[in-house]
Amino acid sequence: MAADHGASDLHLESGLAPALRIRGALRVAGEPVPAKTLSELARRILGEDSWPQFLERRSYDLSKTIHGVRCRINILQTSRGVGMAIRLLASFQSTVEKLNLHPDLKKFIKHTHGLILVSGPTGCGKSSTLAALIQEINLTETRHILTVESPIEYAFRPRRAYIRQREVGRDTPSFEQALLDALREDPDVLMVGEMRDPETMRLTLNASETGHLVLATVHSSSCAEALQRVVSAFPAEIQSSVSAQLADCLVAVISQRLRFRPELNIRVPECEILSATHAVKSFIRQRDFFKIASALETGADHDMWSFQRYARWLDSRTNWFVPGKNPEPPDSDVTEAVPGSIPLPMPVARKSVKGGPGPQLPAPADAGGRLEIEAVEGGLENILRNLK
Repeated sequence: MAADHGASDLHLESGLAPALRIRGALRVAGEPVPAKTLSELARRILGEDSWPQFLERRSYDLSKTIHGVRCRINILQTSRGVGMAIRLLASFQSTVEKLNLHPDLKKFIKHTHGLILVSGPTGCGKSSTLAALIQEINLTETRHILTVESPIEYAFRPRRAYIRQREVGRDTPSFEQALLDALREDPDVLMVGEMRDPETMRLTLNASETGHLVLATVHSSSCAEALQRVVSAFPAEIQSSVSAQLADCLVAVISQRLRFRPELNIRVPECEILSATHAVKSFIRQRDFFKIASALETGADHDMWSFQRYARWLDSRTNWFVPGKNPEPPDSDVTEAVPGSIPLPMPVARKSVKGGPGPQLPAPADAGGRLEIEAVEGGLENILRNLK
């Protein structure tokens, strides 16, 4: 029912009717859900292994695909019994075009290292924008992408990139441990689902300084507030060094909010985009965050957008992607090979004493430089034999 009505969220509470959030407004639909029914449903979704953890913590986060819809589910204990807050994620693979975002955002992911922050209030589409940026890298570049999320929201299928996704609580005990592990896992791109505490922020900044492109989200209503929130999360005595570190590694800040467009009957993101120019980095280093607003207004030549300019661009836009109306290209379950990688032929054994070709040998386990040499030699032997 929620998917058919185009709802972004579904709220279930014992003894109350289901509530749907449609275009930002809550609407009640259906009959009240009995407490016993909801408790049994929660136990079935969690499974017997995770149910004791829910009873101990009184809340649990997970993601699940239900009737073909990817959902992020929070199960919580309330005064009435068990409740659920379910976020229905986009049914299509997010890209910059499909989210109706400005193409300037693609320029930021061309960087090989640095920090890209995506900010905004709860429910404004930060996760979808982050997924769109990751998908753009996946479709265009051969990079190793590592994501740390709680929980995993969008499941990526590798195209040109090599993607690993880790879920906090299931695949790693915490964001901190996952970020420490990431430095030994050779990622090119690191995606942090949410920077919640100073330790996660510190490790995220360190990763962006050590040759990785890091994408992360933070809750705030503007670009300046996002940067100020990161710095103010640390003790006062180290905020100067954190400001300098943030200024050195910052690539861009994207702050967004959703606006309903009645002519399309959909909500589209309205963004404020801040590029890390020399002037902006100087403001961050000196903690003059109030000056960033003026830099946004005058930074059009540096791919900056204020909310007002971005709204005017949206009003003049004609090519929109509307889910359900634009045809989706067929998708294959077969993982595509990484372009640029040459499949090596199976190495062929040396000729026997009598001159006949030896039997086919399996590839060695340590497929390194020795494999390439043996493969080339085997290929040359086959060519010479055919010529004779």
